[in-house]
Amino acid sequence: MNMTKIPNGDEKVTVELTVKELMALAGVQFIANHEVKISARKKLNEVLSDTWEKEMRDNAPIPYQLLS
Repeated sequence: MNMTKIPNGDEKVTVELTVKELMALAGVQFIANHEVKISARKKLNEVLSDTWEKEMRDNAPIPYQLLS
């Protein structure tokens, strides 16, 4: 059992996928159109990146100049 702490790991996010993209992520092979899976993965990575950036902004240290 891995006890790695992921900040806001239980937070829900929304990703807009087409039915084909969802099927590709679920394991359906689109032999003639490999771009479907690539597109779906890009969307997931984009949402994950945005979520991490939001977390970093929210927990960023307060600049010293603002403390005075």
